[in-house]
Amino acid sequence: MTDAEHILAKLAQAEFQISAPTLALCPPNIGHEVAFAGRSNAGKSSAINTLTRQRQLARASKTPGRTQLINFFQLDEERRLVDLPGYGYAKVPEQMKLEWQRHLAHYLRERYSLRGLILLMDIRHPLMPFDRNMLTWAQERQLPVHILLTKADKLNRGPATNALQEVRRGLTALGFEASIQLFSSVSRLGIEDAALQLARWLEMPLPSETSDEMPDTP
Repeated sequence: MTDAEHILAKLAQAEFQISAPTLALCPPNIGHEVAFAGRSNAGKSSAINTLTRQRQLARASKTPGRTQLINFFQLDEERRLVDLPGYGYAKVPEQMKLEWQRHLAHYLRERYSLRGLILLMDIRHPLMPFDRNMLTWAQERQLPVHILLTKADKLNRGPATNALQEVRRGLTALGFEASIQLFSSVSRLGIEDAALQLARWLEMPLPSETSDEMPDTP
């Protein structure tokens, strides 16, 4: 079993823990957690379900953008995945959108068990205002960001690679630092790379980092 296969098997153990409308109602601020964020319709729920090998762990709302809760999925007592509310697509009152933004900003700035942010962008519509807001909040807290350019199966390999390079240039021009990759829940492109990134932030032990060799005897 490769390191990535080992991590994917561990991620498959994820279980729903709690939904919280505000930071005050989140689980204790201890251990390690990684949050997933993205505009509604960017494929966030599909990505979480694919990485955890579960069909309905993260449930997509029938009305994109309506979910306002922070959803926690527990891997073990020390590690969690977090599904942040989607934003930017739903036709909801502007005041509600601003309230969502306030809670997201509060979570990103104050949640010190948060070790990294997975930011999902539809490869055909990257670096939208919401994406830039998330990058700004993460940068203010010096939180590392890993970008998944989702729905990469919608483009042929050449255009997808070109889009990846264009987003990299865009990040540089905007002064943002983030690692980035192509991703598709449909074709499973980039699944292993994303899993390994999660493992690094969650400090999950890898088989290649341990040894079964017996110690030398005198």
